[in-house]
Amino acid sequence: MRQPLAHRLRPKSLEELVGQEHVLGQGKPLRQALDAGVLPSMIVWGPPGSGKTSFIKLITGSTACEPIYLTAVSTNTKEINGILKAARDPLLSGKKPVLIIDELQHLNRSQQEVLLPYVEDGSIVFIGISTDNPSFALNRALLSRTTLVVFEPLKEQAMKTIIGRALSGEGQGDGIRMDDDAMDYIIVRSSGDARKALNAVELLSDIAFKRADRTITLRDASKLSEVNLLPYDRKEDEHYHTISAFIKSMRGSDPDAALYYLARMIESGEDPRFVLRRMIIFSSEDIGNADPLALTIAVAAFQAFEIVGMPEGFIPIAHAVAYLASSPKSNASYLAYLKAKEDIRKSGYLDIPRHIVNPVTEPGRELGYGEGYKYPHDYEGGHVEQQYLPDRLKDRRYYVPKNIGYERVIKEYLERIKKGAGDRGTPGPLANEGK
Repeated sequence: MRQPLAHRLRPKSLEELVGQEHVLGQGKPLRQALDAGVLPSMIVWGPPGSGKTSFIKLITGSTACEPIYLTAVSTNTKEINGILKAARDPLLSGKKPVLIIDELQHLNRSQQEVLLPYVEDGSIVFIGISTDNPSFALNRALLSRTTLVVFEPLKEQAMKTIIGRALSGEGQGDGIRMDDDAMDYIIVRSSGDARKALNAVELLSDIAFKRADRTITLRDASKLSEVNLLPYDRKEDEHYHTISAFIKSMRGSDPDAALYYLARMIESGEDPRFVLRRMIIFSSEDIGNADPLALTIAVAAFQAFEIVGMPEGFIPIAHAVAYLASSPKSNASYLAYLKAKEDIRKSGYLDIPRHIVNPVTEPGRELGYGEGYKYPHDYEGGHVEQQYLPDRLKDRRYYVPKNIGYERVIKEYLERIKKGAGDRGTPGPLANEGK
């Protein structure tokens, strides 16, 4: 039975491994160690189809190694313990045991801790393979005892080299050719995943083989499912990378980039409500009073989506994204809250000035609650100078409006009333009633 194309094209040496020159190129520390016969414990992190498995098979394929493969989702602590204890057996053949655990992100904390002493004393070489960021999935103790090797999505030239091999005698052979446009389409849609590209080439080769010219065309390639080629998972790194790029694009007032990342999330199946919730937060945190209408528009977009739903629901979301990205920005109210929160943490709950406490009970009136309170509406301009913060914080200033958008108006107003310190006129005849 013929093996899959991706398996047949696995490199047979590090020289044949395409891509990852930033860690495996000549002169790089890891490459120097491997060439010198030193195999360190490591965690290989990277997206699917970037060459992680091929790399590990190459570096553990020597006669000096005894590779032991496990998958984190199907193993258990007892099995790991048995392998680790056997590694310390003095009657071992002399080969260096190399424990390789795939899908490392699923290894639980207790299993990680079992590994520590064996990695520490060199009883085994440990190699973990992960598509998730190990910083989130693994404890620091294991990370500190291993070398982190980061694989990147394969670049365009590397993908062309791999597809070229696939169409050659060592791959599909049979005289299969591919139009340049078709190759470009597959490379773009595969997003640096060689396995995905090779699977597409293998499928399309079977179609082209039945033709006289045996050529894969752009029309053939475009029939592939676009949805399956989009590299996005709502629980994985791509989810966090994309929402981060989306927020930063809006914060940077780049509506084009913000709309691009919005489309990337929506078309990949992201929950629009997740995006809308982040937009509501953004409208207050990053725009605030520079454009008070931003929050209203973000909330309205959420309501509109709930009414419309998909597939048309992207329309009000895009409307709001364009507005938020194009709005003036101020985080002054957000920073003001953080400053107030810090003062509360440091000072606790300080006494509220008595004159602004409502005298709703007789004991309260006897204590002087409300005594001396000045009702701002009874004064010219609706403002009168008086103390509102606790005594210890009476001169503290939290909210510092920026000179941008509508916040400029707020800033000018606050500066104007501050300069006019003191009463703004005489209280009216009913100043002390109904307060």
